[in-house]
Amino acid sequence: MAIDRGEFLEALRESYEPYYDIHPNDSVTPLPLVFRADFHSHGESYLLIKSAKIWSDDTHEYTFLFSADRFTPEIVDACVDYALDTALPMVEPRKDHHYSNVHAIFVADQFDDAVRSAITKRRFSKSYKMGIYGFTLLKTAFIDLSSMDYGTNKEGHDLGDFIKKLFPKKYSKKKFLKSKE
Repeated sequence: MAIDRGEFLEALRESYEPYYDIHPNDSVTPLPLVFRADFHSHGESYLLIKSAKIWSDDTHEYTFLFSADRFTPEIVDACVDYALDTALPMVEPRKDHHYSNVHAIFVADQFDDAVRSAITKRRFSKSYKMGIYGFTLLKTAFIDLSSMDYGTNKEGHDLGDFIKKLFPKKYSKKKFLKSKE
């Protein structure tokens, strides 16, 4: 039994829509990009009046969702490079910038071991002004719909927690599973 990819992608999109700005591919790239989701958050604390600011914090996340029947290590590398090349120019390092993370999530019907390894071993990190102006991390994940398996790189452990919650909540066997024939 496997999960239907179209329905899974729609449920994944719906889980991002309340908090993220969704940008569909619309032929921006020939890569198997489904959508880009941007999240921006600003927090601050002040003492009695707003001019007595104690701290301020800006966080950003740029999520790129790629989907195909199958991936190769070369396509994975091209997709991750595209995500980094697109997201890094949007980063504005400054005093109040905490982090701007780039997420590359791959959804496929099946993943080979070489592709899983390419996704889980891919790393990127960058600090701005020795971390004073924030940092950027690359978080990668794969979702194998045929085996309902997933994995992330070391930085992407929070993506793993998100995916783990998504499977039991969004998918009941009655609605989303299809039998292999």
